Order: sequence, then C-alpha cells, then structure tokens
Amino acid sequence: MSSHAKERTRSRKEQVDVFDSGVDVLDDVHPEPERRHRGRRTNPLEAVWSFLISMRTGLWLILILGLLTLAGTMIVQATPDAMADPEVYQAWYEAGPKQKYGGWAPILSALGLYNVFGTWYFRALFAILAISILACSINRAPRLWRTATQPRIAMREAFFTHAPLRAAFDLPMDAEAAAERVREGLHKAHFRGVGEPAEAGADLYGDKFRWAPFGTVIAHISFIIILLGFVVSASMGFRDEQFVAPVGVQVEVGHDTGMAVVAHSFHDDYYENGQPKDYVSDLEVFVDGQSVARQQIRVNEPLIIGDVWFHQSFFGIGADLLVTEGDQEVFKETVSMAWRSNDGTRTIGQLTIPSKNLSAYIVQAASGQVLPELPAGSLAVEVYRVGESEPLGVQVLTQGQSAELEGLTWTFERNRQYTGITIERDPGSNIVWVGSALLVIGSCLVFFLPHRRVWGRVRPNADGTTRVMLGAPNKRDPGMEPVFAELLHHIQDDNAQRER
Repeated sequence: MSSHAKERTRSRKEQVDVFDSGVDVLDDVHPEPERRHRGRRTNPLEAVWSFLISMRTGLWLILILGLLTLAGTMIVQATPDAMADPEVYQAWYEAGPKQKYGGWAPILSALGLYNVFGTWYFRALFAILAISILACSINRAPRLWRTATQPRIAMREAFFTHAPLRAAFDLPMDAEAAAERVREGLHKAHFRGVGEPAEAGADLYGDKFRWAPFGTVIAHISFIIILLGFVVSASMGFRDEQFVAPVGVQVEVGHDTGMAVVAHSFHDDYYENGQPKDYVSDLEVFVDGQSVARQQIRVNEPLIIGDVWFHQSFFGIGADLLVTEGDQEVFKETVSMAWRSNDGTRTIGQLTIPSKNLSAYIVQAASGQVLPELPAGSLAVEVYRVGESEPLGVQVLTQGQSAELEGLTWTFERNRQYTGITIERDPGSNIVWVGSALLVIGSCLVFFLPHRRVWGRVRPNADGTTRVMLGAPNKRDPGMEPVFAELLHHIQDDNAQRER
C-alpha cells in the first residue's frame, strides 16, 4: 500500500475513532447493548436488561400490539355479557361469528380474537412494553444528567477537523484574551459557556437548551401513564352502546354500578326532508334504589353521575314480549325494533334465550306501511335454533295475544317507544389526559428546543496570535447552521468588540 493510501486510511480511521469515542457526547446514546457486550459472556440479568432497553424490542412490541389492535377493530368483538356467561357466549358465537366467518370462526375463537383486548397475551405484551419504556428511561436519564451538568469540555484536535460544522481562524491577541473573546461570543449567541485551561491555551464548551433532551424521558413516562390509563379503563370501565330504555320502565344498568334508569318521556323533532333534527330523553338515574339525578339528555349533552356518562344515542319502537315455560318466566323485556328489511317495509328486532338455545326475530310493519300478513298492532314471532337458518315456527300475534312455540308461551304485551343510550364508564380517562399532556410537553422539548452544542479549542501561535478552532455536530438539527454562523460573527467581529 502506498504512503498516500495509508495516510487516507489513517485519516478515515481517525475520523471514525473521533465520533465513535465521543458518541456519548455527540449523540447522547450508547451503542446497542449487544454491541457493547459483543465478545464476552453476559449473565441472565444483563441479557434481560439489554433486551428491555433495545430499540428493536420496543419497535417489535409496538408492531405486534398494533396488529392485534387492528384485529380487534376488524373482527367482531364479544359483548361483556357474552364473555361473562359461557351459554350467552355460545349463543352469540352461533348467531354471529359462525355465520360470518365460516370455517375460520373456531380458529379465531381459539386464538381469543373475539376478545382481543382481554386476552392474556395482549395484556402481557402491554406490560412488557411498559416495562421496556421504563427501562429505557432509567437507562437514559443518568447519561442525560451528566451531559447537562458535567459536559465533556476538551475534544481532540481531530474532532475540529471532521465536525459537520467547523471553523478555524487566528485572532490577533494572546490565548487568554482569545478564550475570553470566545466566551463572550457564546454569551451573545445565548449559549451557556464553560471552559477549562489547557496546557497551552484553553478548551471551551457551550450549549443551549441543555435540559431539552429530558423531553424524551418525559415522553417515555407519558407512554407509561397513558398505558396505565388504558389498563384502568379496561379493567374497571365499560361501554354499552346498545342500552335500551323503554319509556316508563326502570332498567338496571348492570356492570356492578348499582344503577338503574327510567326514561320518563322521549321527544323527537324532524327537518322538512324527514331527517332527525333533535331527540331528547327525560332520564332519571337511581343508585341503590334512590333517585340521584334527573335531566333531559340529547346528543352532545350527556348526563354524568360520577365517572359514568349517559349519552343520547338512538331511538325507536320496541315490543314488550313475555316468554314463559309453565309458570316460570324465561324472558320479559322490550325488544327494540332496531333494523329494517331491505325493502324498508318491515322493522325487525332480535332476542336470544341461551338456556333453550333459541333465538327469535320479531317482525312488524314499518311506520306507514300496510301489510296484509301483518295487520296494524300485530307482530310476527319467528323462532330459530341458534346457528340455523330454517325457522322452527312462526306465529303472528296481536297485542295481548299468546302462542305456543317450541314448548314456550310467547305473549305480545304492547308496543312501547324506547330511547337508546350509550352508557360509558372510563375511570382511566383523566390518567390518559395527564399522560397526553406530558407527551405534548416532552415532544415540544425534543422537536422545538434541540440541544445545541459547540466546542472550542484555543491555542497560541508562534507569532503571538492565537488559533481558534470551533466545531459542532448538527445531526437532526438543520437550524444549527445559522446559529453557528451567528456565533462566528460575534467572535470575529472586532468592531462589535470595541463598541462593547
């Protein structure tokens, strides 16, 4: 190899060595743990720690959780009641997923994908992600503290010849005066300036926004707080989007709230084109049998009791239906006529009786429709075996009439207007709001207040002048270049110095 080639190789190696040796200073990050420990054996605790603080671990966890969340939004999810009762779950499974997904249905069920957010593996991945984020914060914070409070001041000369932003010039003064000139320039450019004497001359360091890198720690902590909020909401909260409150009937809220509601009245207004203009429910809430609140609720005007929210959601007509087996009451609820037939002539409601493995469709003529097979004030009861498409029996009933189907007595008591309410308890929402605020603060610190640093090297020349060398990294900070130019101006401008 020629001497010139050797020199170039040496120069490139020196450049690499400079930035590798100073990676803690220039990038505020250590190499990946696996790189640090390469070539020597690690104990299990070190291996676990390296796994937790690895960026690769965090990215994989976020990717997997993202895919599971996507699955949870695309695949129909079981209701809380279905997850609490195996019989109800089986009836729900036969009527819904089995019909929709066919041969995939049992596979999805075995994987727990009908209750993604309640599966053990989803919660375990969430926990590992939280621990990983916390470990990264713990690993990073001491290094950021040292950088902010005890920065490295002296840099080798090779740094100043290879730094992304660099300048070298002579000042017509001795080294002490030149060092003071650099300090004053740093101050005018709004840098914190610190220095230390060298064997001949001085080494200097300046920075601004030195605490801003802690924004990453704040952001990491905010993720943990947000995750905690989601865990609290998932474990202690609920959201019932299909709660039906028939007018004049007290209905239990459930979910261990001890609450019940009564819709005393319902009123709806319409535009000329027939679209709903406003719909209002006069809602009263009871806790343990005692009335605690009464309010008119409408869209965007919920009733709030503690951490439970009652939102006006939908409305319609329901049918009071009683199903008995001998003297035993099997079903007694208002069945909401929530769907319309494809031709718009019929309204349809649906109910299930898990103990008998039966489901039933309740069919009435839609408002304004005249159907010979469904006279005004009547309805049809179609009874099916869960999961089957052929009816076991069909019977048209008028108000007050009963009929025998599949060993049960079906009685149509009356039609009743109902209001549909979304009931939500989200105890973790305030925690999520706190975490979100911290995330915004941390992100603003990182992106809008970048930690800007510059190093200076002052050495006397043989002719009585002083050589000043400045260098600064500008990784991920394009705004550093004009700041560096401003600093040079303050140091090199003799007139400005004299005026001072």
